[in-house]
Amino acid sequence: MYALNPDPRAAEALVGMAAAEVEQNLILATLRQTGGNRTHAAHILGISIRTMRNKLRAYAEAGIVIDESPDATG
Repeated sequence: MYALNPDPRAAEALVGMAAAEVEQNLILATLRQTGGNRTHAAHILGISIRTMRNKLRAYAEAGIVIDESPDATG
């Protein structure tokens, strides 16, 4: 399981961002951390793989580059 000890500074950085933008950043960061493994990323985030695929498809259709490599900066 994952230790959830959020850094208060990280939470403060999210203030003022739209929820959809926070969600997108979290999904893409988790995908990078899992080396592009969509199933594992979906599991970590507590969403279905179908939801993950749908979100990624929507991001791609919006022109967002989805870099799934673990060493990508985002």
